[in-house]
Amino acid sequence: MTRTILVCCGTGCRANGSMDVSLALTAAVAAAAADANVCCVTETGCSGLCELGPLVRIMPDDIMYYRVRPFDAHEIIQKTVLAGEPIERLLFKDSSGNHVLHQADNPFYGHQKKIALRNVGIIDSRSIDEYIAHGGYSALARALEMTSDEIIREVEESGIRGRGGAGFPTGRKWRSAAVLESSPKYVICNGDEGDPGAFMDGSIMDGDPHSVLEGMMIGALAIGAEEGFLYIRDEYIQAVKSMKKAIRAAEKRGLLGESILGTNRKLYFSVVRGGGAFVCGESTALMSSIEGNVGEPRAKYIHSVEKGLWGCPTVINNVETWTNIPFIINAGGKKFAEIGTEGSTGTKVFALVGKVKYTGLVEVPMGITLRKLIFEIGGGIPNNRKFKAVQTGGPSGGCIPASLLDIPVDFDTLKEYGTMMGSGGMIVMDDHSCMVEFARYYVNFLCGESCGKCTPCREGLRHMQSILTNICSGYGREGDIELLEMIGSTMIDCSLCALGSSAPNPVLTTIRYFRDEYEAHIREHRCPAGVCKALTAFSVNHATCKGCMACNAVCPTRAIVRLNGGFPIITKSCDGCGSCRDVCRFNAIEAVKGGRV
Repeated sequence: MTRTILVCCGTGCRANGSMDVSLALTAAVAAAAADANVCCVTETGCSGLCELGPLVRIMPDDIMYYRVRPFDAHEIIQKTVLAGEPIERLLFKDSSGNHVLHQADNPFYGHQKKIALRNVGIIDSRSIDEYIAHGGYSALARALEMTSDEIIREVEESGIRGRGGAGFPTGRKWRSAAVLESSPKYVICNGDEGDPGAFMDGSIMDGDPHSVLEGMMIGALAIGAEEGFLYIRDEYIQAVKSMKKAIRAAEKRGLLGESILGTNRKLYFSVVRGGGAFVCGESTALMSSIEGNVGEPRAKYIHSVEKGLWGCPTVINNVETWTNIPFIINAGGKKFAEIGTEGSTGTKVFALVGKVKYTGLVEVPMGITLRKLIFEIGGGIPNNRKFKAVQTGGPSGGCIPASLLDIPVDFDTLKEYGTMMGSGGMIVMDDHSCMVEFARYYVNFLCGESCGKCTPCREGLRHMQSILTNICSGYGREGDIELLEMIGSTMIDCSLCALGSSAPNPVLTTIRYFRDEYEAHIREHRCPAGVCKALTAFSVNHATCKGCMACNAVCPTRAIVRLNGGFPIITKSCDGCGSCRDVCRFNAIEAVKGGRV
């Protein structure tokens, strides 16, 4: 049997040395070439479980190895590839301590359903031949035989809503552009993924670039466009390279250019590197940036499908939306609509990060509960700490508390509870997370990223930043909470673009669900989570302390000393960083009211 060794070279695994693992495996295969029936070592995009990378998967046996190092390469070839014997120390261990051999049996993967990520982690993204071998461009060939109306009807029947955050029905958007007789028309892929903690779009562009192109090609056929742009975040160097290479390969195969697959349809795509600002992810700012202007939003009195890029009809969708299109055309819109919920069909890709055991890239059916996503797929909270909240929707999203863990994850439900789907960033927090500081952090981020064009967003964020900083510093005043709510309400009603109107979400949802924490900061000068340095001191609980001195080893100011048989924390020396509490395995370090206020 010939075998293929898949080495994850997504961003997380690459940072952990997966390229060295790939080289070592290639060398080991070459050394054993006379005996081994190894087909090749293939470098793939993100396989998902970034927390345990580098990941190596051996096919067709579907043996998955985790945290592989270069020195494991020889043993993998000799034992697993040649002798068919698994290496236990490299296997995943489930919650019962049992070794898991196959990827599908790992609970992280077992609960997922992959459509957008169907090829990511499986194919060599640099090879158009591998994409075609996995069914790639068959949807384009099918679409070329369909009328514009037939293509759009499939997309409408699928019920797919834009995965970029707004959740607008994709089919309706395409229909609006298709009926216009003006020319030229454009299609745009929004790859300006700027949310902290999010890496879904970058992973798709890096791991399966041709699926994005194929989706855009079908969209262009549907609305009658002959030119398209991929606007990619400037920092995504690898994704830019992958997409440019994919475009060149598609042109050589006659999939792009003067004649698509020998037909009289022509189509050209270009890559535009992002303007380096978070606001450029907003559709009108993005188009302004492509035109060579400053990336600033404009009022949407006229929709982009009527007057978008250079005043022409333009359809803009994000990376994940485009990559779903080939599946919809091949399988049919009805098949796609059978997945998920009535109002939110299909699947959604999330970057699951924060205080969760298994961080990584996941794709799940719409409607899955937060509990299943965080505890069954993500493995729960590390060190048996308590779950406190999860933030969805990026910096403009909101927080969902533990009491709402069983709500379904879909566009409408998240909005009902004050947050949003966004592009798919999901940050989990435990009981050591301060929700006031959390709100301050994101408002600080948004304050720096606001383009400043409209007063409600520019001034509203500045005032919020000032108030939240005062509260976290111990100078909060009665009335601050109500003032934050009033400013947030004004921003929602009066901001020019969606980024401004959604910017208060982190503040408003933390007040909605964690008002007691705000009140503790203001009235008691106390940070319940022990995060705000000005309000927190630490003490050692000698009843549970084992005297291991792990706290002393990590203390940057050596504030913990051995004295008279105990281990007191010298308050004057302590800078309140909390490193001692984080490293203590016995929960012997406790946060108490204190600090400089």
